[in-house]
Amino acid sequence: MLVRLFCAAAITVLPNTVFAEDGDVEAGKKIFKKCKVCHFVDKPKKKIGPSLQGVIDRTAGTWSKFKYSKAMKAAGEGGLVWTVEKLDEYLIKPKALVPGTKMAFPGLKKPEHRANVIAYIKTFSPPAE
Repeated sequence: MLVRLFCAAAITVLPNTVFAEDGDVEAGKKIFKKCKVCHFVDKPKKKIGPSLQGVIDRTAGTWSKFKYSKAMKAAGEGGLVWTVEKLDEYLIKPKALVPGTKMAFPGLKKPEHRANVIAYIKTFSPPAE
């Protein structure tokens, strides 16, 4: 019975799960064009939104050169760290993960688009040392 329950849960969860290792960096670069209106990824400089350079494994709302919403700061203080999995969840519908965020982007519905853009962002986020 537990095996059936686990398998049913896995089938339900896995199609929406993104693994950046499976993403296509070049396709992600194209998808990032939607993001670059508000974000740099290749340099530590803000636009409308914070730079996404080094965002992987960074605590939400903590980049010192950007003034975050109270909601994003509270999310970081509550333990939100931008892991690949959390970025995937956020990119589905940002306001669902962080209600009150200033980010107006509606999200990326297709798992492969999220995997690709996260793979691209990851190339600008060296592993934590």
